Amino acid sequence: MRVSPQKARLVLNLIKGRRVEEARNTLLFTKKEVAGAVEKLLRSAVDNANYLSTEKGVDVDVDNLYVKNAVANEGPRMKRIRPAPMGRAYRYQRRMAHIEIVLAEKNKNGADLATVVGEEHEAKAPARKPRVQAKGKTAGKKTVGKKSPAKKTAGKK
Repeated sequence: MRVSPQKARLVLNLIKGRRVEEARNTLLFTKKEVAGAVEKLLRSAVDNANYLSTEKGVDVDVDNLYVKNAVANEGPRMKRIRPAPMGRAYRYQRRMAHIEIVLAEKNKNGADLATVVGEEHEAKAPARKPRVQAKGKTAGKKTVGKKSPAKKTAGKK
């Protein structure tokens, strides 16, 4: 989207954790321009969940969906130049945002079921082993030699 991520986050924070119908109504009456694009994205996410339930055989109740996560990350920037006084040019940047909406389904107890729709799922990174160093040894550090004093130049007399 051609909107700064900061402005998009203002709208996304309004719908986080809300049911889909409530989020749609909130976006419908929000005066920010980005709200229309976020509403379109939310509608697309609901349609994706509906597609999963009808075509792919995944058990999803579209009425119990809620916005689990809504994120606006920074996208590429467009560098532009604006004329300035005395023939100079000022550079400025037009920011863009990558917007993600993740929907999940709540059961009747209020507990969260599996995540239904989302662009990216966080893969678990393998746990790193901590580095173990032997006592008294420095691992990979170089010894720094003593610096020689700089030569002095003779001044005018």
